[in-house]
Amino acid sequence: MAPRERVRTVLLGGHADRVPFTMYECMAPDCPEQREMLERGMCIVDRGVTVFRTHAPNVKTTSETYEEDGKRLTRTRCETPVGTVTSLHQSAGFTSWCRERMFKSKDDYKVLLFMIRDERYEPCYDVFARAERERGENVILRSGFGLEPLQVLVSGGWMGTERFCIEWMDNRDEVLKLYDAIVENRRKIYPLVAASPALHANYGGNVIPEVTGPGMFERYYAPHYNEAAETMHRHGKLVGCHFDDDCRLLSAAIAGTGLDYVEAFTPAPDTDMTVAEARAAWPDKVLWLNFPSSVHLAPDAEVESATVEMLDSLETVDGLIVGITEDMPPHRWKDSCRAIMSGLERHAAENPPLYG
Repeated sequence: MAPRERVRTVLLGGHADRVPFTMYECMAPDCPEQREMLERGMCIVDRGVTVFRTHAPNVKTTSETYEEDGKRLTRTRCETPVGTVTSLHQSAGFTSWCRERMFKSKDDYKVLLFMIRDERYEPCYDVFARAERERGENVILRSGFGLEPLQVLVSGGWMGTERFCIEWMDNRDEVLKLYDAIVENRRKIYPLVAASPALHANYGGNVIPEVTGPGMFERYYAPHYNEAAETMHRHGKLVGCHFDDDCRLLSAAIAGTGLDYVEAFTPAPDTDMTVAEARAAWPDKVLWLNFPSSVHLAPDAEVESATVEMLDSLETVDGLIVGITEDMPPHRWKDSCRAIMSGLERHAAENPPLYG
């Protein structure tokens, strides 16, 4: 099987010739080791090609990038007829750190609400279809819906976790106005993604169980996964979520959703669930793993053995994808990823009945 075909087969509930190995597009720079892994069957997951465009005709957004104390900072300014908000981000490799959130005081509620209601969406399917053709069989493109409505406030660039918790207790009515407006926007996006050329799409993620808890998760998160899944399934499409934190507290609630796959699930020793426990909790969902980040630091032989042991803990490797979705030590990623692939190949060779 070609790498993209292997990933698609697993996502669709089929039987692949081996467990796929994937890596985000931003984590696999062009180099001899990357090309070697592509030849061995690695599939790059490209999340940078959208199936819809977003624009806000009445919001003027400008950005200024500058250096300060050796750090690269970007100040973003959003001007609306009812006020202006700004944010500040610091570049950090393939990601960025939020130094200053948009929400700073109660006066900003009306600005953010205006920004949400001003958003417009339109499909751009041709861009996605062309990219999929041109990128070849070693790349699978993934679409997305954006963050869950409440998660936009919790972990997006608007409030952040601490400020959200304060506002949730002190100004919940105002928070829920923003939430309700984002819900309406997401409902405009579901059919656009479902009718697109994309096979699968992520819906948010980075949920912190200690912040949401099962009650809030079941009330403010799960219904939106289910609504998106219902629309996607009518078109034969799949939806998943990036759950990379401890998942035990939310595992039963996640099991009850219509999500087709749990993406970026990071097993023990980095979180509170093993792969076998995750399979038991979500028997009908594809497990799209993030290989435990701490294990990258081990010698190559231990990384390979850890990979084999992880697969050995399962009765079947169907419904399993091993991926890289989080930071890796810069000095270890090449050797560690090749060792993971060696482990996947070794497991296939030692367990031919599981792959036949």
